[in-house]
Amino acid sequence: MDVQVFGVVGGGTMGNGIAHVAAQTGFPVLLCEVDAALGAKALKTIEKNLQRGVDKGKTTADEKAAVLGRIKTTTRLEDLSGCEIVVEAVVENFDVKKKVFQTLDAACGPGTVLASNTSSISITKLAATTKRPGKVIGMHFMNPVPVMQLVEVIRGIATEQAVLDAVMALARKMGKMPVEVNDYPGFVSNRVLLPMINEAVYCLMEGVGTPEAIDTVMKLGMNHPMGPLALADLIGLDTCLFILNVLHDGLGDPKYRPCPLLIKMVDAGHLGRKSGRGFYAY
Repeated sequence: MDVQVFGVVGGGTMGNGIAHVAAQTGFPVLLCEVDAALGAKALKTIEKNLQRGVDKGKTTADEKAAVLGRIKTTTRLEDLSGCEIVVEAVVENFDVKKKVFQTLDAACGPGTVLASNTSSISITKLAATTKRPGKVIGMHFMNPVPVMQLVEVIRGIATEQAVLDAVMALARKMGKMPVEVNDYPGFVSNRVLLPMINEAVYCLMEGVGTPEAIDTVMKLGMNHPMGPLALADLIGLDTCLFILNVLHDGLGDPKYRPCPLLIKMVDAGHLGRKSGRGFYAY
C-alpha cells in the first residue's frame, strides 16, 4: 500500500497513539476530531509522549519536531477523502462507528481502505454499512500504541485478500507485529482477556482477596506485567463491560456474563483511571 496520507478518526488514547506511530513511520497524518480543542489536546498528548523519548535519549528534539510536523488536524471527515487508508478509533459504539464509516465511504475514493480499531464490534457488520465491504478491515492496536507491538488484523467475511496483505505489510512497516484473526465476538485478544478480568472481579466480589492480593497473585504467579484489576482500570470499566456484553450476546454462553460488581461500578461512574476511581483510587 503506497500511503501518501494516513487518516485517523478520533484523537483519544488510541487515536493519538496511532497517529503518533504513523507519523513516526514517516507518513503525513491527518487526524480528525469533533472539534479543534480535542484535536489540539491530541497533539499535546503526542508531543508529551515524544518528549519522553527525547528525555530518555531514544530520539532527538529534531526528530520529535519532524514527527509533529507530519501531523495535521481537521474537524471534517470529508477532509480525509484523499487518504489511502483511514483508521477509525472513536468510541466503542456501533451506531457512532456506523455514521463515521458511512460518511467516509461517501467521501473517499473507491480505493481507500477503511479500518477500525474496534476491540470487539463485528468488522463484517461495519463493512455491510458501506458500499466497499471488501476494503473494510480491523486494525486493533494495543494500548499504549507507541509501546505495544501487537496489531490484531481482523478479516471480515468480505475483506479482500489484497487488502489483508496490504494492511499486514503496513503494520510491519509501522514497526508492529500483525496477527491475522477472523471476525468473531472479541476476536482473540478480548475473548481471552475479558473473561480473566471478569473472573478477577468475581474473586473481589466474593471476598476471595483484595484488589492488591488478586493483582499480586497474577503478576508474581503468572508473570503478568499488570494485574487484571489494574488493567481493567486502565482499559476503562465501561469498556470492559461493553466488551463482555458483546461476548455474552454474540456467543450466547453464560460464562461471559458480566460480574454484578462490574455493572454496579460502571453504574456508579467508577470507571477506572479516566474517572479517578475504579478498583483503585487515582
